[in-house]
Amino acid sequence: QVLLVESGGGLVQPGGSLRLSCAASLGLFSAYTMAWYRQTPGNQRELVASITSGASTNYADSVKGRFTISRDNAKNTIWLQMNYLKPEDTAVYYCNAEIAIVKRTVYWGQGTQVTVSS
Repeated sequence: QVLLVESGGGLVQPGGSLRLSCAASLGLFSAYTMAWYRQTPGNQRELVASITSGASTNYADSVKGRFTISRDNAKNTIWLQMNYLKPEDTAVYYCNAEIAIVKRTVYWGQGTQVTVSS
């Protein structure tokens, strides 16, 4: 059974920082593109940041320069370091794993709430 378990969410003041973690029970973890998405009520899930098997990264314009995605293949874990948080960063953050060899396969975590408020 594939599990993606997020942790590290919580309440933080504007300008503060949080670090999200996603531990994955995935065979061939290093071959997956991993990503963080976020979703607010009534809106579609949006890509925040992704990191490929080759460690290439991609960020949404709204988080560039503030968020950093990283991975450790030995630990089957990815992180999202979030700095200079804004109220508009408030959302449920989801870990995502994707691989396309014979077919495209996608896994999701259960989500972790991030609330930025004074």
